[in-house]
Amino acid sequence: MEEMKIAAIGECMIELSARADGAMSLAYGGDTLNTAVYLARLGRSRGGGNGGGIGVDYLTALGDDNYSDEMVAFWQREGIGTEQVLRLPGRLPGLYTIRTDRRGERSFQYWRAEAAAREMLRGEQGAKLGAALSQYDLVYLSGITLSILTDADRAILLDALARARAAGARIAFDCNYRPRGWPDAATARQAMDHVYRLSHIALPGLDDECALHGVMDPAAAAQRIADLGVGEICLKNGGGGCLLRRGLEVEFTPAQPGIIPIDTTAAGDSFNAAYLYHRLVGESAQDAARAGHRLAAQVIQYPGAVIPVHAMPPPI
Repeated sequence: MEEMKIAAIGECMIELSARADGAMSLAYGGDTLNTAVYLARLGRSRGGGNGGGIGVDYLTALGDDNYSDEMVAFWQREGIGTEQVLRLPGRLPGLYTIRTDRRGERSFQYWRAEAAAREMLRGEQGAKLGAALSQYDLVYLSGITLSILTDADRAILLDALARARAAGARIAFDCNYRPRGWPDAATARQAMDHVYRLSHIALPGLDDECALHGVMDPAAAAQRIADLGVGEICLKNGGGGCLLRRGLEVEFTPAQPGIIPIDTTAAGDSFNAAYLYHRLVGESAQDAARAGHRLAAQVIQYPGAVIPVHAMPPPI
């Protein structure tokens, strides 16, 4: 089949994870980048070259430093296209640390105020990056993608998404709300609802929706998003499974039972990858959600955002 082209747009950062011995291990991660990695791996596991009929590109900006070089090399090894990665002289990527408690729940600290990705939509290069979105069959982004941009740059991205949609691209969005990335909740609500109105597939977490809009049950949260015009909603609720809504159809898919997490980093990102991949290859939303739970259950049993390739569950 003709290869479908996916663009994941956002920020990848230097990741430092605390170890039991007090040292820190170095890796690279970011929510949309994590999803891109798992999408590319799922495609390769099903055969058919780069992505089994699916090509995954990552769109961002990096510096011209050694860490940025290593990021690009890592993405290329994973089969991710890097032609749309801007390299900004004298700039650096952001950095974050992860610490986990005894239940595997994680906490983060960020150093990203001067990160190159914050400028990916500025100037002539940024205009080209925004225009490139119209070349893709599906564009995936998150609330973190929105939060790292200035108001003016966010407006450029929203306009580029609208043009991509008009050109036939599908838009998939995970709100992934992190309050520290926003000046206030009202700004976050406005920006995210703007993207929901452009989106074909929504992959939010219930906790994020409740943090932004007040306590709701899954059905009410999904209804709120459906009222914005989203046709397909997969509302994640961690170990509580997920609610699927397509049109007026509402179904529930339980999470895998009995999983004891080591580190819940990238649980939602990996779920999103499996869900999107299985939907893109024509499987039902229920089967895609089951695949999402299966991959997420594996990911949370390893430290860090991206698990070793050998730890990926076998293809269904």
